[in-house]
Amino acid sequence: QVQLVESGGGLVQAGGSLRLSCAASGRTFSSDRMGWFRQAPGKEREFVAVIRWSGGATYSAASVKGRFTISGDNAKNTVYLQMKSLKPEDTAVYYCAAARDPYSDITNVRPYDYWGQGTQVTVSS
Repeated sequence: QVQLVESGGGLVQAGGSLRLSCAASGRTFSSDRMGWFRQAPGKEREFVAVIRWSGGATYSAASVKGRFTISGDNAKNTVYLQMKSLKPEDTAVYYCAAARDPYSDITNVRPYDYWGQGTQVTVSS
């Protein structure tokens, strides 16, 4: 089992910044990658960014590329999502997730085995 705890959400004005953290514990060595997803009210959960534990390769959704940066600290088993130039449409609950299968779709929700409880990000206009 892997336990994930997100933090760092809050209320920010458009154009502002936030940094989300996701601390992993338990059998973290069993996971291939960590992803960030978000879900706005009435919408499906969508992919934001992902990082592989080994090698640190990253990939981001087109909607956040250039504004959001995912990074990881292996020693702390923690993944971060630095968000800049935030827009009202970024408002959502942000979740971190861990996937074990290295060959599964990195942007799809279903392959992710473990999920955090989510942290709310609200961007006011």
